[in-house]
Amino acid sequence: MLDINAVRAQFPALAREVGGRKAAFLDGPGGTQTPEAVLKAMRDYLVNCNANCGGDFVTSQESDLCIEQARQATADLLGAESRNIAFGANMTTLNYSLSRALARDLRRGDEIVITHLDHDANICPWRALEEQGIIVKMVPFTRPQCQLQLDVMESLITPRTRVVAFGMAANAVGTVNDAAKMIAMAKAVGAITVVDAVHYVPHFPVDVRLMGVDFLLCSAYKFFGPHVGILYGRDDAFSGLRAYRIRGQLNEPPHAIETGTLNHEGIAGVTAAVDFIASLGDGEGNRRERVIKGMKAIDRWERPLADRLMEGIASLAPVQLYGPPAEAPRCPTVSFTVAGKTPQEICARLGEKGFFLWSGNFAACNVIEQLGLEDQGGLIRAGFAPYNTTEEIDSLLHAISELV
Repeated sequence: MLDINAVRAQFPALAREVGGRKAAFLDGPGGTQTPEAVLKAMRDYLVNCNANCGGDFVTSQESDLCIEQARQATADLLGAESRNIAFGANMTTLNYSLSRALARDLRRGDEIVITHLDHDANICPWRALEEQGIIVKMVPFTRPQCQLQLDVMESLITPRTRVVAFGMAANAVGTVNDAAKMIAMAKAVGAITVVDAVHYVPHFPVDVRLMGVDFLLCSAYKFFGPHVGILYGRDDAFSGLRAYRIRGQLNEPPHAIETGTLNHEGIAGVTAAVDFIASLGDGEGNRRERVIKGMKAIDRWERPLADRLMEGIASLAPVQLYGPPAEAPRCPTVSFTVAGKTPQEICARLGEKGFFLWSGNFAACNVIEQLGLEDQGGLIRAGFAPYNTTEEIDSLLHAISELV
């Protein structure tokens, strides 16, 4: 198990107080807090080697090395090679660039399959292609369990399907999807697979080569890093990508999809964030092996916290939980509503007491619409990171019980 005190000591933000009480950062699904090592790496870059790439002088060369080191660190996180890792402003921007590049090889009448369970960042870039005659089909989910209907998905995938895009985990409700089965369905018809792993990567080990996925996206600010988007591309898929770019930009992966000057100091922070995850294991093995151990330690810590909160909320009569049952694969994300009160009202009251939770649709607009909750203000969402504690959960449950 994690040494929770040692972990918490690395996060300066956790000293924050609200009304004389220590704040409880239960807003992890919207972005985690940042350890001191990440802050130091970003500052060190800006102080010591702040320069653009490709220059014939030392600070530029050190910037080039910094980016290559971050590619390798991210490859170790995802089970890839450094040549497969591209960086961008955020996952949404990268996915728009990816979808536009793939669309150059699509024709009117070609089909794309996406799901109603996804964040809009993995819906809107594909729906935008309907303007050029691409047919977009959407996989439904059960309610209120929020689990994809894979039998329907199988029927929607046809020989005309060119892209299948889905999330590994649902950011609104925590559902973990059967990625292996969904990728197999896509491969059966030769479709390209695009996986949004933003909500999955912070909680579980990932092996993109074992998955056989073509493209996978995630965001460093969800796993203790800065605001940097990440795109993995399988060798064949990446090399065949006809990305839009300016003159002088390298036309080879991963550079082809990286438009403009990257966020160098943020990329320096990505390496430190991966190293922080690797530090949570037993310290044995290479970085890839240490990352896997660190991710398993995170899961072992977070899952009981989520279970404890779900059990406590289920005992409160006017509260409705949404998402898969506790025994199903899921992220440590707990979403619920309170009868007679809007999510915004509940979160504002909790915020005054130092409990930081999210309310609304979390840019998973289709999920909230399908659940019929848009007019009621969406959901209340709590999520966990390896710096959260059992005491925070118990205090939160007491505060919620007082409100309801």
